Amino acid sequence: MPSYDYRCETTGEVVEVRHRMSEQVRTWGELCALSGMNAGTTPADAPVKKLITGGQVVRSSSLGDAAAPACSSGPCCGGGMCGID
Repeated sequence: MPSYDYRCETTGEVVEVRHRMSEQVRTWGELCALSGMNAGTTPADAPVKKLITGGQVVRSSSLGDAAAPACSSGPCCGGGMCGID
């Protein structure tokens, strides 16, 4: 199964989890259930966003301003690499 990185929109925390491509993770509670971690004080209904990482693990400490890199020119090209500005 592929792994995906998700960022909690409420806390900025980034979590890596493995799941089927057909599954969609929308909330912190769903993410915690898949990863086996405790939700802590974050509300279970807090939204999460899948990060496009090109196959690399994203850690919250590497995000600097807590924002994942974004591709301004559109979707990533083949091979998972894109021209991030």
